[in-house]
Amino acid sequence: MRIPRFYTAQQLACGNSIALEAGPSQHIARALRMQAGAEVLLFNGRGGQYPAVLTELGKKQVTVTVGEQLPEEVESPLEINLGIAVSRGERMDWVIQKATELGVSSVTPLFTERTEVKLRGERADKKTHHWQKIAISACEQCGRNRLPDIAGLSDLSAWLSNTTADLKLVLHHRASPVDPSATPPASIALLIGPEGGLSAPEVHAAELAGYQSLRLGPRVLRTETAPLAALAILQAKWGDMAGL
Repeated sequence: MRIPRFYTAQQLACGNSIALEAGPSQHIARALRMQAGAEVLLFNGRGGQYPAVLTELGKKQVTVTVGEQLPEEVESPLEINLGIAVSRGERMDWVIQKATELGVSSVTPLFTERTEVKLRGERADKKTHHWQKIAISACEQCGRNRLPDIAGLSDLSAWLSNTTADLKLVLHHRASPVDPSATPPASIALLIGPEGGLSAPEVHAAELAGYQSLRLGPRVLRTETAPLAALAILQAKWGDMAGL
């Protein structure tokens, strides 16, 4: 049976006894109904994971004793920084979750010309925190020990100005495929627009900033499908996913 994994923001060291945060504590005690003496795996996003034994279980708090670090990592050697226009409903949640599973290094939600979602101030902060929790949950499930950076909301112009990478790609259905003989990059910046796509001036601005237009195939993909297809292709080509 698979040992449950949980994220904690606390410092982890062999022999320490720590009380887990409310979220994992309640999941262990109420949802999984685990008992004292059972084993879990903990990670804090800084590398490695730690076996831990449950020592005390209360309704709101669980205490564990931490074991010796297991240094194994499943991080991709390819750094992919995804900039994606904010989409409506649960589509953005889906992208954050699946992009984390696919090994993305960072995700920056973007406001573009055709972005229909309006988030500012406290609402924006709450939404960013929500997406960060989704990334944590995805790491717990997929075995990653390092959290992707889920950045605060940004304007497209700031993303274009501030992002650096060996290869910069902007998804555009009228572009040509990436040259298969291109030098393998260590880092990629991947830009994807909203439901209606990036406007022509935005695509032009991206190209002026060094972005190469990328076309995935003959079909037009939805905004929640396109990043996942692109990430899988890039990881298979230059990262750690096996091709056929």
